[in-house]
Amino acid sequence: MEYGLPKHDRTMILKAAAHREHAKGSREAQGLAENNQKLAVRFKSLHLLVVGFFLWILFLHAVGVYFFTKGFLLTRLVLDDKSECLQPPLKVSHTSSISEGCWHPKQFEKAIVIIIDALRYDFTVPYTAKPQHFHNTLTVLHETAAEQPHNAFLLPFIADPPTVTLQRLKGLTTGTLPTFVDAGASFSGTAIEEDNLVSQLREANKTLVHLGDDTWHSLFPGYFDANLTHAYDSFNAWDLHTVDDGVTEHLLPLLAPELVNRWDVLFAHFLGVDHAGHRYGPNHPAMRAKLLQMDTILRQLIEALDDQTLLVVMGDHGMDAKGDHGGESDDEVEAALWMYSKRAIFGRSKIEYVSPPITAKERAVAQIDLVPTLSLLLGLPIPFNNLGAPIEEAFIGPNEPQWENLAIVNALAGVQIHRYQVEYAQARGLEEDATSLVQEKWLKAINYWVRLKFGRLTTMTDLQATYAAFSDYQVENLRVCRSLWARFDIPNMLQGIGILSFALVSIIGFSKSSSGDRADDVPVLLRNIGIGVSAGAVIGYLLCSILPASFGKDCVAFGAAIGGLIGNGLAFWPNRATNFSNTTITLWGWMAIVFTLSQSLGFASNSYTIWEDDILLFFLNSFAIVSTAASLRQVNTTDRILGIYHCLLFLVLTRMASLSRLCRDEQMPYCKSTYYASATSSTSANWQLLISYIVAILLPEVIKSYYQRTKSYEGSARFWIGFAFRIGLLGTAIYWTLDAADDGNWLSTTSTTLLNVRINLSQIILAVAFGAGTTTFIWAAPCIRVEVPAIDESSGITKPKPKSMNILGHANVHGSRYFLLFSGWVLGIILVQKPMGGGVVALLVLQILSLLEIVDTNDLSQSAIGPIVLALLGSFHFFKTGHQATPSSIQWNTAFIALKTVRYPWSPMLVILNTFGAQILTVIAVPLVVLWKQPPKKVGLLGDVARAMMRHISYYAVINLATTTWAGWLRRHLMLYRIFSPRFMTGAAVLLVVDLVGALVAVGGYRWNVIAISEVFGW
Repeated sequence: MEYGLPKHDRTMILKAAAHREHAKGSREAQGLAENNQKLAVRFKSLHLLVVGFFLWILFLHAVGVYFFTKGFLLTRLVLDDKSECLQPPLKVSHTSSISEGCWHPKQFEKAIVIIIDALRYDFTVPYTAKPQHFHNTLTVLHETAAEQPHNAFLLPFIADPPTVTLQRLKGLTTGTLPTFVDAGASFSGTAIEEDNLVSQLREANKTLVHLGDDTWHSLFPGYFDANLTHAYDSFNAWDLHTVDDGVTEHLLPLLAPELVNRWDVLFAHFLGVDHAGHRYGPNHPAMRAKLLQMDTILRQLIEALDDQTLLVVMGDHGMDAKGDHGGESDDEVEAALWMYSKRAIFGRSKIEYVSPPITAKERAVAQIDLVPTLSLLLGLPIPFNNLGAPIEEAFIGPNEPQWENLAIVNALAGVQIHRYQVEYAQARGLEEDATSLVQEKWLKAINYWVRLKFGRLTTMTDLQATYAAFSDYQVENLRVCRSLWARFDIPNMLQGIGILSFALVSIIGFSKSSSGDRADDVPVLLRNIGIGVSAGAVIGYLLCSILPASFGKDCVAFGAAIGGLIGNGLAFWPNRATNFSNTTITLWGWMAIVFTLSQSLGFASNSYTIWEDDILLFFLNSFAIVSTAASLRQVNTTDRILGIYHCLLFLVLTRMASLSRLCRDEQMPYCKSTYYASATSSTSANWQLLISYIVAILLPEVIKSYYQRTKSYEGSARFWIGFAFRIGLLGTAIYWTLDAADDGNWLSTTSTTLLNVRINLSQIILAVAFGAGTTTFIWAAPCIRVEVPAIDESSGITKPKPKSMNILGHANVHGSRYFLLFSGWVLGIILVQKPMGGGVVALLVLQILSLLEIVDTNDLSQSAIGPIVLALLGSFHFFKTGHQATPSSIQWNTAFIALKTVRYPWSPMLVILNTFGAQILTVIAVPLVVLWKQPPKKVGLLGDVARAMMRHISYYAVINLATTTWAGWLRRHLMLYRIFSPRFMTGAAVLLVVDLVGALVAVGGYRWNVIAISEVFGW
């Protein structure tokens, strides 16, 4: 007996106590498990809602970009059909032949086509009231047309916007209404692939010569006689004389007897008038000097001309009062057209038409009318896509008006236009209603032709009616096409800008809020947004049913966007005071604001836009310097040393990345391209292959060192970074070596064998990067290792289990695991870059790692500076990986890295990875700013990740809104379609890619990170 109890009773009491303790422990464990399950369900649900919120932001941006683009980027479909000499659209008495004329008897054997860039009509006609410098200077055109009406005529020559040389030359040679986006089957630069006057001349075996503006060689590469052609750079608007002097030097000698038989058609493009306008404006002595020079040259040409050569002088567009062009004002579209022949071949339909029009508002002809006119005068087929009509003065004859001839040439052009419209409607899949607006006039015209053909119309009045009917049909058809293709739709542009603006307000409201965990607010926001989107879509659909001129999908999309914005605003407004209770902006916050806004405002300048890469370099260097100063003030010695080291490393890496560049044309000669082997090459230099091997060796080791600092190089990190990632980078180096071997014929192996090896190797690497990498990330345990103190059992004495353990990798459990996802995308994106680009991406990875350490040592995980600097890095490395905000810099050959032919959607995806790889990597890295070196069970991480992502997106949203607004505001600017419009399109594309990747990959991938860590450490 002990303590007064029998041994049996004492045993029973102890067993009962143990049973109660075990039951209590079981209940606690069960309660903990149930609580964990509830927390897991809550997180997963809340996470899906957060992803949904980001997808709503993507929807707003897509709708805003769509509406602005719909009103801004003019589009049409290019048909590949070609007109043929022996297949005229009508059967006429003339027998088609190349020697006598294809569809109509030719009038001239040779032609000289002079383009005086920006020759406005009022530069060519007399002016007596209060003349300016450009008046009464270039007099030869009006003088000959008035004094020799059978030999010359001068008419206003109306351009279709956009009034820039590249697009105008397309219209002047194809007879179409060119737009910025020509949707065709070919992506080969700016070359004109559709049927055109120049190609028809070449098909007729004519020898073509070009002098002047080198834009012609971009449009018609290889068309001109290399021995007689002399092209000059057209971009330097401050140089008034080089191009004109060069053209003059070679033009007149070509009319000498020893050279005149070596060419058939000569194109000479003068730029001095245009450049004088850009530099000084039209009312300046320099303009007078240039016009006097043109007058002298034209008089010399007239003297040297023979009677079998047609002389044509024209302006491709005009200029406004400041000397600019690109828009659709009267001064910009009113150019001049003059034709001259030593033979009396031209005429007028009325006696009052003998003198040229006093203003451009009288008797104007469209620029596209030049195409059928020159085609028929030179005995060529009218290009298939032509929409113009023959010019009356060229075919009516010098004496009595030849109405029959005028009716025939207009019928030929009219039937060709109808043939084109039928093919276009079929290619576009248009319903009959879409082309029925001109059907009535077409039936009237063709009815006149049938009656004329069978001899039922013989009087002059009948012939005039036939001519008028086809002319009316052409005018009406052109009106419809012009209204569809060549007009800025201001309301749509404003709708797009409005949606983008309010979307930015929603982003800033979400990211700026200081009310705690922003993720907790998302369910209420999404509920209101869902109601607003649904109501807006229904209202939009009903409005479409009421308004006959509206389009169903557009009304629904616009209504849904506005409804969602209203719903979000209503949810946010009641708590606005709480959300913005702490609005103190730190130095870092001001830096983020200045970096974003100053860059956005700068896009109003074409020079700022051209040198954007240098501006970004300045911003990144500024951040590194300020960060160094901040690190010097750290109290903790370790933080101070580590911060200074990474700030200086960040600065050095930025400067190293800046050594890689691809220059755009506007940067020359102040820029030297280093991305490729040379400025004229699209292949890498042999020495650049070493970069790929250096990256394969060093990058995994550097990443490993960052893991080892927090003892996180455990578990899946060892296999993925130490083996799979390294092997993938080595395979990438081998891929580009094989590519160079194929280009340089280094090996005796056939190109087909090398191609097959490269394709198989690249497919394996992509499978490792995105297949194995994503799988590893989803299923991997945290990068930790648990160490339990060992128990010495040699003495035979039983010791209690240890109450403590060491968890290696605990200090960066979130960051080390999430980095696995990031590194998989790094591997895939390095593969699709050239060797120089792969090296730049490796530098980007190291900069991101340094940035994460800077953020950690300065306690900036809650600041906007981290996400904004990541955005700056993405934009900066976009340029450093061989890209510019120009369509020509797109590396289309990337589509074939892993494929032999174009395959959707894989080929476009490869091009996107190549083009926007830097932005994709930086947006995936955004959660790391919040997760780096955070404890496993920190509260509110989902909201912090969402806020950081919104701040990152806000940078691109501001840039996109700025480039969109400036492109719309500067739609009349000279450089609209060369600088501002491509930058807008780049900004829009980047924003949509960042939205999508940020929502699905970055924020979406965070889900698996939390699940894996919570399974170990609890929720």
